[in-house]
Amino acid sequence: MQTISQLAQVRLSIFERTLGWLDQAAARSTKSPKHPIHLTTGLRGEDAAYFYLRELGYTIVARRWSSPKLRGDVDLIGWDGEWLCFIEVKTRSSRSFQPAEAAVDHEKRAMLTRMAREYIRQMEHPEMIPVRFDVVSVYFPGGRPEFELFRSAFDWDDPSPSGFRTHE
Repeated sequence: MQTISQLAQVRLSIFERTLGWLDQAAARSTKSPKHPIHLTTGLRGEDAAYFYLRELGYTIVARRWSSPKLRGDVDLIGWDGEWLCFIEVKTRSSRSFQPAEAAVDHEKRAMLTRMAREYIRQMEHPEMIPVRFDVVSVYFPGGRPEFELFRSAFDWDDPSPSGFRTHE
């Protein structure tokens, strides 16, 4: 007898495979707009990261969140237990060059903290919510994606440390 958790995992797996099939069908369609390859790879990585984080127990509440007041967007926003996480996803087709997470530079981190402040400003009792910034690197070396998760990759007060904390 399957538990509710096992059934939820099966449903998520079916949904992930269906989304992948639909993406492939849309890519083959001659009527679909053609995006530059790096944008297609990035969107594919965000979708893969979404399912990866769901498998880890995150509850994703927003995808590609933006504010009319600020430039930019947050790839994913979700809860990991009591933590509200602002998640940047970086995708590469291989590991041949610099690591994907290296693209989350000082400017990107500053933008993410501004976006997080704007998102939280709209919430009730924001002072009671623990917040962190996570980065997910997604690689597509062939078939299935590979992931590296950097929880608490940087802080509110110092969005420009030289490297990520590597604990997962």
